[in-house]
Amino acid sequence: MITATLKTYRQSPRKVRLATDLIKGKSVLMALAQLKFLSKRASNPIEKLLNSAIANAEHNFGATRAELMVKDIRVDKGIVFRRSMPRARGSASPIRKRTSHITIVLGKLEQKKVSSASRASKASEAKKSKKLKV
Repeated sequence: MITATLKTYRQSPRKVRLATDLIKGKSVLMALAQLKFLSKRASNPIEKLLNSAIANAEHNFGATRAELMVKDIRVDKGIVFRRSMPRARGSASPIRKRTSHITIVLGKLEQKKVSSASRASKASEAKKSKKLKV
């Protein structure tokens, strides 16, 4: 299991999840391309974190970029900075500055194995479609 984490990223988890949900389950090369052109503030730190996870995989496990995929990416709630905004009549209203913990888990791409039964069913479907065309 190849992981990389980013702790206390200063953006709310709800906004970060918009960017992370796009790359979950994709190959690393596709994820990097998608993050490069995504117009969200969280895309740059996520891209850096993904590059860090790729470097971990290459150095520690001898894996290549082409065989890696984003198996799981989690955005958890971090600490909340509490501030206050002065309001009318000497009162104050709270401001919560939220942070996120982002964890990326990479895995190896699994080659889709086609069983002989599914090959036979595809062949029979091809024959049926030829009969229908005639």
